[in-house]
Amino acid sequence: MLPPLLTALVVGYLLGSLPFGYLVARSRGVNIFEVGSKSPGATNVRRVLGSGPGNLVFALDALKGVLAAGWVGFGYSVHTDGSRTISWSISESDIFRCAIAGLIGALLGHSFSCFTKFRGGKGVATGAGGFAVLFPLGMGIALAVFGVTLAISRYVSLASMLAAASLPFAAFSFKQGSPMIAVSAVVAAFVIYRHRANLARLAAGTENKIGQKKSPAPTS
Repeated sequence: MLPPLLTALVVGYLLGSLPFGYLVARSRGVNIFEVGSKSPGATNVRRVLGSGPGNLVFALDALKGVLAAGWVGFGYSVHTDGSRTISWSISESDIFRCAIAGLIGALLGHSFSCFTKFRGGKGVATGAGGFAVLFPLGMGIALAVFGVTLAISRYVSLASMLAAASLPFAAFSFKQGSPMIAVSAVVAAFVIYRHRANLARLAAGTENKIGQKKSPAPTS
């Protein structure tokens, strides 16, 4: 039997690798890797195919993060008398570590999916789903940062990066433990790194804004 942390990492990777953006676009006759920014993320799907498919992909990608970070806890029961049982032999302290491993695995799977030749998205929706389980208050702050930035700038990429960057600051401000601060910082750095092409376009003034006319969607 695989050690719990490795099991969580592998399960998270396989969940994260599910290429929902590619599949939703393909169901519309579009190869998402050939249009727009060529990313299977929700933003590109929305830009190419509209808000319906884009919102669906966001929800499904977020669900990957929720499941990857939360599946271990599904076997963890709290009884009416306050006692707790767990349906497999890992300690209570391992629950949180396994949740972190699951989220890291999901982000890697989403960004480097084994089902799409190790291509993938930037991890924003999947990360959001995972932090909704791990650190709901921090996720709420990140969501507020995202909304304010998007309303002012209309750049989804900038809003995503600033929202991710707010997570380690929220973890530190609300006195979360060192593991949460560390994983928040690692995930924020990963999301920003995955947006490096967007950073270049922002600097050049060529980044797409929300509501900008979408590119035609050629079929293949």
